[in-house]
This record gives sequence, structure tokens and C-alpha cells, in this order.
Amino acid sequence: MGKVIIIGAGGVGNVVAKKCASLPNVFTEICLASRTLSKCEQIAKEVKKNYNVDINVEQVDADNVKDLVALFKKYNPDLVINVALPYQDLTIMDACLEAGVNYLDTANYEPIDTAHFEYSWQWAYQDKFKEKGLMAILGCGFDPGVTNIFCAYAQKHLYDEINYIDILDCNAGDHGHPFATNFNPEINIREVTQVVRHWNEGKWVETPPIIEDGSVHFTFNYPEAGPRESYLLYHEEMESLVKNIKGLKRIRFWMTFSDNYLTHLKVLQNVGMTRIDEVDYEGCKVVPLKFLKALLPDPGSLGENYKGKTVIGCVFDGIKGGKRFKKYIYNVCDHAEAYKEVQAQAVSYTTGVPAMIGAMMFLTGEWKGEGVFNVEQLDPDKFMEALNKYGLPWQVTDFDGKLPE
Repeated sequence: MGKVIIIGAGGVGNVVAKKCASLPNVFTEICLASRTLSKCEQIAKEVKKNYNVDINVEQVDADNVKDLVALFKKYNPDLVINVALPYQDLTIMDACLEAGVNYLDTANYEPIDTAHFEYSWQWAYQDKFKEKGLMAILGCGFDPGVTNIFCAYAQKHLYDEINYIDILDCNAGDHGHPFATNFNPEINIREVTQVVRHWNEGKWVETPPIIEDGSVHFTFNYPEAGPRESYLLYHEEMESLVKNIKGLKRIRFWMTFSDNYLTHLKVLQNVGMTRIDEVDYEGCKVVPLKFLKALLPDPGSLGENYKGKTVIGCVFDGIKGGKRFKKYIYNVCDHAEAYKEVQAQAVSYTTGVPAMIGAMMFLTGEWKGEGVFNVEQLDPDKFMEALNKYGLPWQVTDFDGKLPE
């Protein structure tokens, strides 16, 4: 039905490749490309063993538009699935425009020299993609991604208007390491050390980062995981949801962090290991955070011994037919079950499966358009059905718990 190129062979790329290979009637040709060819070859070997499907592998520098264009023209895919680094979003989008290929990613653009991410850089491509008759689908992981789809579903089926949204992300798993991050350490640490923002009554409100005094947190009782301390954090899906959800007065994002994680992170920041600028070391230029990344466990290697579950969802407070009520839509994903299926931990799984589903929505014609789209702008129904079918079943319940005012 369609050909795809997957850019990135980390934990998420592994999941995307295997989930696509499991649906050969939809994904008729798959190419996996990365800077490190050996990672692609290992995944391809596992795909052949598990699904008896041959996928192509290529080496490519995702920072180089010329190299990307050559790759895209060689395979002429219907869609590029970008699960590389957020720094590389714009070069891959530029290459898609030049080669005439549609685009999908899971995380928004972030400049390599600034710990700051927002959609404005990618939204600026709206006219370019529209003029070329191409579609770019942004943020099709879990959060962003499935959380946005939950919002679109709630807006379409549950409410006339949604006034309050709280996105709650819990990883109740244990990987057995003293300190490790569940996705790229460089991106993860840049994200969680930033000043926190949330949307309230038409403006962005700033609060301290999670490791500083004054950070906002509370205990939430997660399904199947129990009470976990949850910290207010800025997350990119809020930026698009404030534009696309009717009647929204406030939106917040919460994520769980253990005391152990926060203590390690605070020490690393205090000694300068989270810096993203270059320092001189014995005549060499070194970026401390990049060096730290080299020392920490590869997130893709965490899956084998990972125990526990992730619980991610949205609490909605809104009005239908003049009546105000709260609903909670969420998914529970088991680390061990994810590893058993695709040899990946649940954080990679919950990002990779939605990327595959989003690609399927495009290839089957469920999602159509010209220009740049965040996923909540697209119809959620078939996507929600596919979540249940392909490994990320969701629940919707009445919510009577307590959230901070």
C-alpha cells in the first residue's frame, strides 16, 4: 500500500520498524536509515527473524539535506517517519520538500545550541508544504501524539467545550540502574531542566524547574501504579492544544520523577554536567551534556530487565449539554510485555507504536491534507481504534480524584 523511510535507529526507531514490518499489507516497503549503519543492520536482522520481512538499511547523516534528498530520491517513499533527534527536524523537512515526500515526526524542533523547543519553526513550513501538495504530521508519538488524540476524541465525542486539561505522565518502572533516562539523555535532560510553563486564562504562566525550590508538584493516584509524586513540567503538546481545543481555559502537564532521579539531576547540574555549551578540556572542545550522554546507559538497552508500567493520560473538565463533568482517558503499558514483543522498554514502545499508526493513517487515506498539521487537527476515531488493536489499549472513566487548583 505504501513505502516508508524511517530515519533513526534508536529505541523508538526499533519499535517503528518492527511494528511497520508486522503489517506488510500496509507497509509494502521499509527502509531504515541512521548515521550508525550497524544499528540499522541489527534491527533488520531481528525484523527478518521475527516477521520474515526484509527491510532495506542505509547510512545517512540527518543533518545533511543533500544526503537526505539523495536517499529519498533513491527509494521514492510515500512518507518519511522521522524518529531522529529533534535538532534534525528542519533538515529532514527541507529534504522532504526538495524530494517531494510527505513527513511525520514525534517531537518538535529544538535548536542544538539552545535548550528551548517550540512549534513556531515547523509551523513556518505551512505554506511550503501546502504549495508542494505535501502533508507534514507533527508530534505523532505518545506525548505529544496520543495525548493530543485523546483531546481531539474528547472534543469530538464527550464535550461541547473543554475548559481544563491535565496531562499526566507516569513511569512506574524500574530499570535497575542508579541513574538513566528513558529516551535520549541529551534531549531528556534539556527538557526537564527548563523553566516550567502552563497555560492559564489566556497566557503562559512560569514556575521553577522541577529540581529547584518552588517547583509545583502533588501526589496523584495512577491506575495500576498507585500514588506517585507528579511535577508540573512544560511539554510541547500544550502549545498546539491551546490553539485547537475549544473553550480551553487552562492546560497543564505533569510527570512523575523519583527522589533518586531528582537528586542525581540536581548534583549533575550543580557540577556543570548538564551544560550544553562547549568547554575546553586539555585542548579539546567538549560539551558536558554530550559527554554525560556517552557515560549513561543507552535507553535502547534498558528494556531487557525493565519491570513495571507506564500510565499516561488526560483528565478533562468541560461541559456537554449544559452539564459540567470530568473524564479521564489513559493507557497503561507494561515494560516487560513491550520487551517481549519488540525488544524495547515501554517508553520507546509508547512513542513508536503511535508513529506507526500515524503513518498507517496517512497511507490508508484516513488522514489527508496539504500543509503542516498537529495530530489533534486530524480525525481521531480510526487512530483510537488502532491504539486498541496494535498494543496501546485505552480506558475512559469518570474522574472524581483531586487535582491542584
